[in-house]
Amino acid sequence: MNNIVAKAFEELTESLGLAWKEADLLVQAAKMIASCLTKGGVLYLCGNGGSAAEAQHFAAEFVGRFLIERPGLSAVALTADTSKITAIGNDYGYEEVFARQIKALGKPGDILWGLSTSGTSKNVIKAFETARANGLSTIFLCGSTIHDPKVADIVIDSPAPNTPRIQELHLLFGHVICQLVDHVIVEGGA
Repeated sequence: MNNIVAKAFEELTESLGLAWKEADLLVQAAKMIASCLTKGGVLYLCGNGGSAAEAQHFAAEFVGRFLIERPGLSAVALTADTSKITAIGNDYGYEEVFARQIKALGKPGDILWGLSTSGTSKNVIKAFETARANGLSTIFLCGSTIHDPKVADIVIDSPAPNTPRIQELHLLFGHVICQLVDHVIVEGGA
């Protein structure tokens, strides 16, 4: 069993070493989000499974607080309302569960932040298409297998060998973005 533990730590350590190449994109994403939120915009987040949980986690960090005290910031996890998800999925198909919400709620200047370990989640991709058509900016945290690198305005790749390591990098990337947004909004950092 120790070899399983060692392999997990080795994979994450190797992935962290490769993830440094995403630093500039993390800064770009944080600046985009800070600008949106300070102008009264809304940050929408979505994903499936573990990515849904991370979308809710990051929304909570913005609405509550991250590391420093500040007013709540407007963030909505599109994964949190099971009545909407099941109604939309039942009536329009699962591919529409996030897109339909973006069409109803999103406005120009808002942001959609999608997460997908595979980078190919059809409902997240459809949400990006809808967001673009409705004037929202887009951020994508994904694994390294995305088919279209232009699926979002900012695509942040997680260079990891499997789903657990990708999700661990997504958690790190999301926390870094939260910290950078706080830095920009509260401390006036650039």
